[in-house]
Amino acid sequence: MKTLLAAYSGVVKGTGSSVLSVLQDLPSPPWPCRSKMEKHLQCISVLQWVISFLALGLSATVLLIYMFCTDCWLIAAMYTAWLIFDWNTPKQGGRRSSWVRNWTVWTYFRDYFPVRLIKTHDLLPSRNYIFGYHPHGIFCFGAFCNFGTEATSFSKKFPGIKPSLATLAGNFRFPVLRDYLMSGGICPVNKNSIDYLLTCNGTGNAVVIVVGGAAESLECAPGKNSVTLSRRKGFVRLALEKGSDLVPVYSFGENDAYQQIIFEEGSWWRLVQRKMQKIVGFAPCLFHGCSFFSAETWGIVPYCKPITTVVGEPITVPKVEEPTPDVVDQYHAMYIKSLQCLFEKYKTHFGLKESDVLEIL
Repeated sequence: MKTLLAAYSGVVKGTGSSVLSVLQDLPSPPWPCRSKMEKHLQCISVLQWVISFLALGLSATVLLIYMFCTDCWLIAAMYTAWLIFDWNTPKQGGRRSSWVRNWTVWTYFRDYFPVRLIKTHDLLPSRNYIFGYHPHGIFCFGAFCNFGTEATSFSKKFPGIKPSLATLAGNFRFPVLRDYLMSGGICPVNKNSIDYLLTCNGTGNAVVIVVGGAAESLECAPGKNSVTLSRRKGFVRLALEKGSDLVPVYSFGENDAYQQIIFEEGSWWRLVQRKMQKIVGFAPCLFHGCSFFSAETWGIVPYCKPITTVVGEPITVPKVEEPTPDVVDQYHAMYIKSLQCLFEKYKTHFGLKESDVLEIL
């Protein structure tokens, strides 16, 4: 301030340097550099998804109930009436939005880790598919980014194929959250919803099922390569009943996004996790990532670890209306072999060692 006053005095008196030269000598404000700004935007994009998944449904429900006790009760009543009318939409193909799937926020989401999608074979638009996604991780970041958005250009890499990521049916009972999920082409992982997509929605549909589910999330940890699959045969039976081809998908790095405390089988907390898994469909995991401001402190922001999703070769499946257990076992074994081959072929390309093996639980 004293410098500015001196310059002004000098200009008035006709002596001294100009105000412009004085201003040039002032220290520049500490504007954040472009790379830091982009990193913050990437972090915010991931954080909003994590918070939405964890709290949006419950928060919207509480807000809706509260609005009934205020002067806004008519708005709440109108939305509730719409909710009742629209209740079965998630089971009937949902209501995807190309605009939402192409939001810029998802490119920041992709670049945070970063997430990549690798295509190994062409898929025919004249067929329907069931993608088996492995592993679950904590939040299925790779599955959401690749199949719930267009950030990795799924539609360009697989023209004519429309992906539908299947998640817990309970998520679609919450107001607002259900619409947010449906806009990305996400559907309930139940028989009615998948039946509709594979039989009443033409061809070129790809239902993405995270086969391991909540049980697999309890086992995920950085550097651990295991999938819960040995007794998961329902998706194979469904593929046979609908005549939909099976496609193994493996995401390298999915388990590296968070650190988790894994409790021993038989311990009290493990029993609580298993009980919750049976009651509500998901298991409460004790995990942590980093904070928004520092990678050295704990928080719910995932670590910046690359996630590479590899879509494998489709397994041609015939239509068998009532497949016998032997037929289901036959195609289940073919699927496991194909997944293991996919893992072995690409593991060294994405940070794993030649000695690493895929454990089938």
